Amino acid sequence: MAKVQSVEPNIADLANGWLKSYKLDYKLEQESLNTEIDQALNDYYSKNGGTGGNRPDAKLLIKDKNLVIYPVLIEYKGYKDKLVKLDDEGNVANKNAKNLPDFKTINSYAVNGAVHYANALLHYTSYTDIIAIGMTGYKDDTGKLQHEIGVYYVSKSNFGIGQKVDDYTDLSFLKKGNFNQFIEKVRQLQLTSEEIERLRERREQEINASLVKLNNDIYQNEKGLSERDRVYLVAASIIATLGVPGKVAALEKVELKSSVEDGNRDGDIILRKIKAFLNEKNLPPEKRDLIVRTLQNTLTTDNINKVENGESQLKRVFTKIIDDLGIYYKIGLSTDFTGKLFNEMYSWLGFSQDKLNDVVLTPSYVATLLARLARINKDSYVWDFATGSAGLLVASMNEMLIDAKEKIKSPDALAFKSAQIKANQLLGLEILSEVYMLAILNMILMGDGSSNIINKDSLKEFKGKYGFGKTNKKFPADAFVLNPPYSAPGNGMVFVEKALSMMSKGYAAIIIQNSAGSGKATEYNKKILKHSTLLASIKMPIDLFLGKSSVQTNIYVFRVGEAHQKDDIVKFIDFSVDGYTRSNRKKASVNLRDTDHAKERYAEVVDLVRFGKSKLHYYTEKEYYEGTIDPQNGADWNQTAPIDTKPTLEDFKKTIRDYLAWDVSNLIKNQKEEEDRLGK
Repeated sequence: MAKVQSVEPNIADLANGWLKSYKLDYKLEQESLNTEIDQALNDYYSKNGGTGGNRPDAKLLIKDKNLVIYPVLIEYKGYKDKLVKLDDEGNVANKNAKNLPDFKTINSYAVNGAVHYANALLHYTSYTDIIAIGMTGYKDDTGKLQHEIGVYYVSKSNFGIGQKVDDYTDLSFLKKGNFNQFIEKVRQLQLTSEEIERLRERREQEINASLVKLNNDIYQNEKGLSERDRVYLVAASIIATLGVPGKVAALEKVELKSSVEDGNRDGDIILRKIKAFLNEKNLPPEKRDLIVRTLQNTLTTDNINKVENGESQLKRVFTKIIDDLGIYYKIGLSTDFTGKLFNEMYSWLGFSQDKLNDVVLTPSYVATLLARLARINKDSYVWDFATGSAGLLVASMNEMLIDAKEKIKSPDALAFKSAQIKANQLLGLEILSEVYMLAILNMILMGDGSSNIINKDSLKEFKGKYGFGKTNKKFPADAFVLNPPYSAPGNGMVFVEKALSMMSKGYAAIIIQNSAGSGKATEYNKKILKHSTLLASIKMPIDLFLGKSSVQTNIYVFRVGEAHQKDDIVKFIDFSVDGYTRSNRKKASVNLRDTDHAKERYAEVVDLVRFGKSKLHYYTEKEYYEGTIDPQNGADWNQTAPIDTKPTLEDFKKTIRDYLAWDVSNLIKNQKEEEDRLGK
């Protein structure tokens, strides 16, 4: 059979003819569009899996009526049915089953290639909204050229996956008179909350794979860097490349020249960019100075700026960080990004074992559970006394912003409230300086709720006041979330007792080693019950922290400001089967799978704590039990539903039925044996 000839030259000629007739300033494959885009396409991995060589067949920049510039990237193919390949969920299928780039598909389909190029821009440039166009065709039986066009919007808002805009038969939507109307259609594209969650989960899986790659690379190849240096280098590199639109350009790799000139070394350049960024973020001066001082100690050391073979170690590490992680923090993932980074980094670098046990961070879905159990809303004031990388505060902030968006319909009022939430309604304390820097970074990445992340000992130094700005004003906390270091007194209940004693109202949800509720924290627990009521005790899955820790944990939920009475009802929930299946395989693409309605089960637990057994659905009264505790005991917080051993009438009837069935069976058996014997 004769091989089908590609008609790509004909397709390119047709489409480029349209662009020319629209008087658009387009550039062809080998031509430069601008330095930033050219560099991004060169730095991104190619359609064949190598680096560089990303050359869209046509590209242009178009400005809308609001002066927003949109890059348009076009890829041509010349075969029938090579427009786009979608996955089972209807998304552009640029990843395989293991969540790795599917280079064969990217290289074979027009839209897939264009979306691939668009992700290069999301990764390496300041552009956050890109139009990706694929076009292919064939000659029909009469020799006439037939064509198909796919138009997709690729943005940080859809996590770079891309959304189809509409069906088009030509490219006239790019014309000056039509483009504003086209952008209005783009702006109306909406992802459902389920789609957003699904895409977010996919990106989080990719993050894990990228973090493993990055940390292995740094650990194996970059000698002389302490654990603290590595953390600070990640923080510094990310801050330097964030940029502030219209104010501070993101630092690009090419700007690091590995010069030995004093004041112009790579560390000096990164530090200047960090200072410019922090100045534009309007952080309190003392916070800004503290961040700069902390990062400066690592960035300006001689060894890391020493030039060998024309390159400093700092530039090499900076490049690895940006290449592996850039896209994930630029597309605005509302996840505990640095928490994942932190866990992966310390699993490679081996913080001492004692400390490792103390810095196991809460999975993001558990952090969200704690925030919801603490009844956090847009008006909450939330604090965390052992904040780690601020994962619990990130989850709390997300819940607050979601609530604000649902209840505030004025865009101006919503923007004001969102700023208030980030600047004034979150407070976290972290004593370890390297972990503290990750918390700062995390809150900056999430929209800058970093103002009141404080590097202090919450037990000895903290007096309950704002950390920056309003330092003489008490922080009016009415929500407390915590995953404490379990080596602290009372398995960490010392933090709970102090925090709740400083609150006058509100709710608290903590996850802690369950021995804290059965004898290891008796004195702290009795003190807590003098000013707070235990509402619920939730037994969590034993493998919740698989690969990090194997301790049994419980979540305890409190209402603050009311002493616990002996007749107060406590809801005991066995949540050890939560719907997730976990594994700890290093090479697995997914180590957490929803195998039995996990999301619905987590929602059910929140409802059970709030409303009681009327909300039972996936669980039964075997897993849900309402009982009481003795406020003077302190070691009776981990109860389970009692097993009723008293026989019922139905039990008696069943026993009689079983006995009669057995007796009749024996009679029949004996009769058959007797007949057989006589027959012989």
